[in-house]
Amino acid sequence: MKSQTNFTVKVQQMRSKKQQARYYVYIPVALAAALDITPGEEVTWELLDRDELHLIRVKPPPTSTPLRAKN
Repeated sequence: MKSQTNFTVKVQQMRSKKQQARYYVYIPVALAAALDITPGEEVTWELLDRDELHLIRVKPPPTSTPLRAKN
């Protein structure tokens, strides 16, 4: 069985009174599970170019199983 490697999500905008609008990108549950991401985990974004972002874990957990490269 092949696992899904592409996840399409929409950027959402949230507005609060007297605050600037904020944008949110949600991580699908299946992707979070595959990456072992936990609620409250801190991440940062690295801007590679206008079309690509890189998500970086601030404190990554120890790796147990390496991801397989695509063939």
